[in-house]
Amino acid sequence: MSTVLTSTAAPAAARPPSRTRRFTQRVTSPWTYAALIAILAGSAFPVYWSFVVSSQTPDAVGSVPPVLVPGGHLFENIARVFDETNFGLALANSLIVSGTITLSVVLFSTLAGFAFAKMRFRGRTVLLLLVVATQAIPTELGVVPLYIMMADFGWAGQLQAVIVPGLVTAFGVFFMRQYFERALPLELLEAGRMDGCGSLRLFWHVALPAARPAAAVLGLFTFMQAWNDFFWPLVVLVPENPTVQTALSTLASGYTTDYTLVLTAATLGTIPVLVVFLLFGRQIVGGIMQGALKG
Repeated sequence: MSTVLTSTAAPAAARPPSRTRRFTQRVTSPWTYAALIAILAGSAFPVYWSFVVSSQTPDAVGSVPPVLVPGGHLFENIARVFDETNFGLALANSLIVSGTITLSVVLFSTLAGFAFAKMRFRGRTVLLLLVVATQAIPTELGVVPLYIMMADFGWAGQLQAVIVPGLVTAFGVFFMRQYFERALPLELLEAGRMDGCGSLRLFWHVALPAARPAAAVLGLFTFMQAWNDFFWPLVVLVPENPTVQTALSTLASGYTTDYTLVLTAATLGTIPVLVVFLLFGRQIVGGIMQGALKG
């Protein structure tokens, strides 16, 4: 009996490490950490250098060797930014525009994605193809007719002209549709229907909780895109009612450019995006990892 046990246990002890263990050992090698640190340093250095320049005097931008240590003029430069342009209004406008567009895109994209993925209705495939096909149309082709529409509505120069055209996006609808196709089983919906849930109750109590990771990812991407949008706000808004990006362009215009002033404003404009990522970073990373594991 003991001989049999010994003979069967020996191959198990001599079995080579599994593929998962070998992959983990390979990923956690010192070279991997060194590469990640280098990538992190390269990505964070522009933000750090902007902060350094924003805390220096204007002549520090062109100094050789470059200044790499923060100075003591940060609050002075911030005061100059608010004196040169209405940057407080620009920050408030960008928060209103980005927050409204983000909430609207997440809500409508989740609703449409759920309908395209889990509901059966006539023309569903054709409608989805039309939605996806709109992504192939260059944005510049719609600028003139869109501006004419905003002017006819009396919205030119107002925030509605920036918010309304971005309330829903084709990318958001397609993204949420793909997520629902893989993350929401039909058995769960059928169980809800047997309990007497209608379509809206199924969406609110079943689909929406399941879509939180994907909605967080879509919300971050939408907020960053709306916050960094420059072309359309520059076309439709007036200098007296700017967003952050148009205010930056105003600071950078003129015969001479005060890069200390511009980078100070850029540093202030980066803070809300960092705050959003810190608040929702766990859900965002969780949603990305969940999609990677399911893929």
